[in-house]
Amino acid sequence: MDDYSDIIALSRPQYDDLPPMPVSDRAAQFSPFAALVGYDDAVDETARLTDSKYELTEDEENELNAELGRLLEMLGECPEVRAAYFIPDDKKAGGRYADKTGNVRTFDSYTKELVFTDGVRIAVSEICKLTITGCPDEPREEE
Repeated sequence: MDDYSDIIALSRPQYDDLPPMPVSDRAAQFSPFAALVGYDDAVDETARLTDSKYELTEDEENELNAELGRLLEMLGECPEVRAAYFIPDDKKAGGRYADKTGNVRTFDSYTKELVFTDGVRIAVSEICKLTITGCPDEPREEE
C-alpha cells in the first residue's frame, strides 16, 4: 500500500497573506552553491608560479656596485638606465623579474631606492643588472 495515498490528490495549500513564489525564484533555491567559500581562489593561488630570486656571484655584485657608483656620480644629469630587478610576491615565496628603462631622478638614501622621473621606485637590493644607457644632455649617436 502507498504511504501517501491519502494526500497525493490534495491541492497545494494557498495562503491569503503569502502570495505564491514565482517559478524562477523557486528554481533559484536549488542552484549550485560554493560549499567551501574561497577554495577555488586558494587552488588558483597555489597553481600560480613564481620565480626564485637569483643570487649574484661576487663578480656580478662587484660589477653592479661599480655601475651604481657611476650612476650616483651622474645623478645631476638625470641619466638613462636599464635595470633588471626582482619584484617579490606579496602572497607567497618568490616573485618575478622585470625590466625598467628610464631616467633616474634621484637616489633615496633612506629607503635605498632609485627614483625614476616617472615616479617608479626600485630598491637597490632587488637590482640584478644595471646599465647606464645615456644622458639626456649628451648628443645621441646616429645609426
